[in-house]
Amino acid sequence: MAEKDGGSGRRALKVKVKTAKRRKASSTRWLERQLNDPYVARAQAEGYRARSAYKLMELDDRYHVLAPGRRVIDLGAAPGGWSQVAVERTQATAERPVVAIDYLDMAPLPGVVMLKQDFLDADAPDAIRAALGGPADLVMSDMAAPTTGHRQTDHLRTIALCEAAADFAVTVLKPGGDFLTKVFQGGAEGELLARLKRAFTVVHHAKPPASRSQSAELYLVAKGFRGPAQ
Repeated sequence: MAEKDGGSGRRALKVKVKTAKRRKASSTRWLERQLNDPYVARAQAEGYRARSAYKLMELDDRYHVLAPGRRVIDLGAAPGGWSQVAVERTQATAERPVVAIDYLDMAPLPGVVMLKQDFLDADAPDAIRAALGGPADLVMSDMAAPTTGHRQTDHLRTIALCEAAADFAVTVLKPGGDFLTKVFQGGAEGELLARLKRAFTVVHHAKPPASRSQSAELYLVAKGFRGPAQ
């Protein structure tokens, strides 16, 4: 049965997708979620490259990590939704760009320097620093390892990426800077959390409204970098 659409009197019809002969059931479920996701529709209408843009907006509205003039690094940036939001809210320019890195292709964005490279490559940190031209105010990461279908394995692989991002962040952030990263619930993030609490003044757990309720993802927002360890 169709549901009423927020008091407008119109009926919001849920789109059902039939499983095609060559499409897996999991792919059909993903497509059905996309077609019925209001954030996907909103991103298309407002010109954002991914629904994840709204996760960053909601996190910034709450924790204020994207002030005008801040220098931002976006790890695992493709397709560019977070970079778009960062450019808008920091008022980034060609002289003070958002520096984005991903091994996937990403179409150019004004105010963004895009490095097509695996963040885990040995020379990636130096390339990011050179493109940024100074210490960072915010390192943000929406990176997640390619899924295997085994939840605990996926969790451990993504935590390893978060730890690599955190290791990099403490080498490039200026004192008072912030670090934002995605994690998955699963029990192995305790050591990462402890490290962040030592390096930053405060660390928040957050699940923005745009994050699907059935998803195990959470975000850690570490604010007030204490500076390099003495």
